[in-house]
Amino acid sequence: MSRNALLATINELVEFSSVAIPVRFDGEVARVSPLVPSTIGELTIPRVLEVPWCTQQGLTSAIGSFAVVRSFGNCNVTFISTGKGTVSLDDWRLFAAAAVKGAGKTSVAFLLDIDDITNFRSVAQSLGEGALLSSYRYKVADAIDTVFAVVPLSSTLPPVAVHDDLEVGLRDGVVVADAVNWAKCLIDTPAGYLPPKEFAKIAESRLEFDAHVRVNVWNEGKIKDERLGGLLGVSQGSEEPPRLIYATYDPRPKDKLPHVVLVGKGVTFDSGGLSLKSGEGMMTMKTDMTGAAVVLSVLSAASRLNIPVKVTAITPVTENLPSGTATKPGDVLTIRNNMTIEVLNTDAEGRLILADGLSLAVEAKPDAIIDVATLTGAQAVALGDEIGALFSTSNELAEDLLKASGESGEAFCRLPLFDAYESHIESDVADMKNIGKPGKAGSISAALILRRFVGDENWAHLDIAGPGRSDAARGYRTKGATAFGARTILSYLTDLASSASVD
Repeated sequence: MSRNALLATINELVEFSSVAIPVRFDGEVARVSPLVPSTIGELTIPRVLEVPWCTQQGLTSAIGSFAVVRSFGNCNVTFISTGKGTVSLDDWRLFAAAAVKGAGKTSVAFLLDIDDITNFRSVAQSLGEGALLSSYRYKVADAIDTVFAVVPLSSTLPPVAVHDDLEVGLRDGVVVADAVNWAKCLIDTPAGYLPPKEFAKIAESRLEFDAHVRVNVWNEGKIKDERLGGLLGVSQGSEEPPRLIYATYDPRPKDKLPHVVLVGKGVTFDSGGLSLKSGEGMMTMKTDMTGAAVVLSVLSAASRLNIPVKVTAITPVTENLPSGTATKPGDVLTIRNNMTIEVLNTDAEGRLILADGLSLAVEAKPDAIIDVATLTGAQAVALGDEIGALFSTSNELAEDLLKASGESGEAFCRLPLFDAYESHIESDVADMKNIGKPGKAGSISAALILRRFVGDENWAHLDIAGPGRSDAARGYRTKGATAFGARTILSYLTDLASSASVD
């Protein structure tokens, strides 16, 4: 799929090989908007589709189901179900994904009845996101170079402002989806191709072209000088040296903008260290740097969207491997803020490197800190592979992120920072140990460890171990990496900028 989504006119339909038409189920029929042309190419478009025919073709009242009607000419038509009730922004993403799937490898025009909507920009952005996200393929040979266009239909000539909203929304959708797909490509890359130094190099090559962005990559010497004991301890078993990426987007340095620090876990391969995972457990561990890819993609998109918020991204990046030099169970590591952690399980390494990242985040004195990590298997046990876990020290921040979650279609559930479980991480030889009680509240214990490194800051922790990857394509989510959380954070930043401007 091309990175370009665009507005088109009804007269330009002849340029497209596929046209997508939303239909609404109403009792025993599916209705087509009267604004849709009566003929498209060689096909006659009825106003009403009978349910028996729809059912035979796979078109049902289930939102996003579709049926393709093929012609002998150059233009096919895809009917897409918008269901029976209210249509959400995430539904529009599903509609766009269905349009792309129905079109195959051809260009597609989506007919949008704008008389039925009011939030033109948000709908257009969702359409752009759904089209491009669903078109992602890791294998370059499978890339689809087609065009997704939106054709607005109205009973009256829409004002210029509506046209502008649709155009800007589509452009923003392309920017968001491109950033997310970039993160997905990083996450899907085999670990052998992406050691920490290569990860940092790729991140630099993208961010150096983003406006108002400064990037610093810390090598092993700098990491030692900065006393990042958690990152150094995890990296000891690998021959590949660690890196830390410290990037800042500041569009108006002279103004006091809201400042959000994002911290992402960047383990480019996690074997478990000396607490070795099983062979099956290692199969997907190239994706354990998802958090780092997510926060860097968010910073890049924030720049390209010109969001008036200062954003800092901190990503400690390493491999976690066993060797004669690897950290041993029972070792004690000293984090940047001088707190100590007893490492009883080397496979609980994400919290060790995040402790350093969060310590750096606090020093930046931001308005909020958000970390993202594929952190605990317990999260997937509790919430499955479609819902992320949200922990926070701030009710306001948690509510804002849950609102953004609803806008993005990425589901999060808030879990408690239960103080009584602090006893689970008490250590006899250090300030804390890196695991809680076996089989008991693993995600909460990990979050409580991280909380110790943020002090009184407004902080949220997103554990995305389950939804961070998908074993099958669903809607606009493709198989493999999902970069889950990126669109939620971008929506949060956009809302934050909006509320700040109002204040």
